[in-house]
Amino acid sequence: MSFRVVRSSKFRHVYGQSLKREQCYDNIRVSKSSWDSTFCAVNPKFLAIIVESAGGGAFIVLPHNKVGRIAADHPLVGGHKGPVLDIAWCPHNDNVIASGSEDCVVKVWQIPDGGLSRTLTEPVVDLVFHQRRVGLVLWHPSALNVLLTAGSDNQVVIWNVGTGEILVHIDSHPDIVYSACFNWDGSKLVTTCKDKKIRIYDPRSGELESEAMCHEGSKATRAIFLRHGLIFTTGFNRSSERQYSLRAPDALNEPIVMVELDTSNGVMFPLYDADTNLIYLCGKGDSVIRYFEVTPEPPFVHYINTFQTPDPQRGIGLMPKRGCDVTTCEIAKFYRLNNNGLCQVISMTVPRKSDLFQEDLYPDTLAEDAAITAEEWIAGKDADPLTFSLKGGYVSSGNTTLSVSKKANILNKASASRGGGGGPLSGGNHSSANNNDSSDANQSAAIFSEKDHRNILDEIRKLKAIIVKQENRIRALEAKVNAAAGDETDARNSNKNGSGAAAAAESSSSQQAASESANDHSTAKDNAHEDD
Repeated sequence: MSFRVVRSSKFRHVYGQSLKREQCYDNIRVSKSSWDSTFCAVNPKFLAIIVESAGGGAFIVLPHNKVGRIAADHPLVGGHKGPVLDIAWCPHNDNVIASGSEDCVVKVWQIPDGGLSRTLTEPVVDLVFHQRRVGLVLWHPSALNVLLTAGSDNQVVIWNVGTGEILVHIDSHPDIVYSACFNWDGSKLVTTCKDKKIRIYDPRSGELESEAMCHEGSKATRAIFLRHGLIFTTGFNRSSERQYSLRAPDALNEPIVMVELDTSNGVMFPLYDADTNLIYLCGKGDSVIRYFEVTPEPPFVHYINTFQTPDPQRGIGLMPKRGCDVTTCEIAKFYRLNNNGLCQVISMTVPRKSDLFQEDLYPDTLAEDAAITAEEWIAGKDADPLTFSLKGGYVSSGNTTLSVSKKANILNKASASRGGGGGPLSGGNHSSANNNDSSDANQSAAIFSEKDHRNILDEIRKLKAIIVKQENRIRALEAKVNAAAGDETDARNSNKNGSGAAAAAESSSSQQAASESANDHSTAKDNAHEDD
């Protein structure tokens, strides 16, 4: 007699439930861009969604209590000159969000507590480096104000947002970067590229540590670091079947697991919950959310269940664990964007009979505070993200001033409570929408590193050399033109002189002939008189 042993797991019975329509967000004009992005970012304070906007790019920011039908003239964040492609909330400041756009600029915004009362067009800081559209923005998990950006110019840049400086520049990708992810403490960086390869970098030095073929298909691939160091990837095989894999960083060429899912053509976004080790696969255009549990036992990635909806999804966002309701055993909350303008809220719950706090479901989760500063991180210090217990519920740390040891910090939480279209912040290359602080904005100057200064001077010298070369060329051309004009003038003068001499000769000959005829006539008359 044979029987099958059911695997023991506390997440076997996780189920998803959609909230009622009046508890969701309706009438949102979700972006129609073909860029492979989730178009949505969530934190415990706000929901941000990339929307269609005339005359540039914009995204909408909504407090969680503003449910129901959203007014068509609701204030937007709209300072980009091209469509917005990706947005990401800062993990260490719930009022700060970064956005990348087709206008090649990365902007960092500060959202006031309570949301926007008017359209916000002035960012806290502009990060200008990329030469083509920026399709990926990613915050460092433990270092304060460290932001990674990647564009279609194949460049990956890591910034210190607090000063507007470039910390690291990685230019070894031969094609467009599809995805990037830091490991748990931010000491490693994994990327996937259009050349079908997966790469692991040292994010401080930009040194390539290892690379391997990711998925054989030509469509977009994604890769994320799991908490304990493994790498999870999604992509396509040669037959355009969607698949996922699990790999070890020291053996990228040999996947631990490689599984085919289906033949759909939508890119799959892996959303990872580090506390429960659950991975949610959400495909663009799919009407389902599959979730898996990663364990040390074979087959390592265990399928749990599928949440199904009747409508295909345009984008999706995952709420951090700080925003989940521990009283109902909610372990995940999704904000799912539909094509009809509805942002559907989906709650993933573990059924438990007890109303007490379930410590096995809620280990210590990521805190809002940063573990280290940007200067400490770039100097070589690593630190795991700070964690705290959700027992008793999550309480925001309030308006705490973030500080950078060497330079003034532009991400100041205290300014979030000033209201209006985003508070002004000091330092860096920034602008402000508040007239009261215009003097601070005027006193602020763009801060360049010594390398940038040298590059600018080199460019100026090159331009001067080009100008001198062109001036010499213009002078030579003018001399040639003048010489040609002089020859033409001389020829004209000689022609005039020759024609004048001929006319004079002709007139003198005619005069001589006339005088000879007159003489002959007079001689004839004299002869006639003599005969008479």
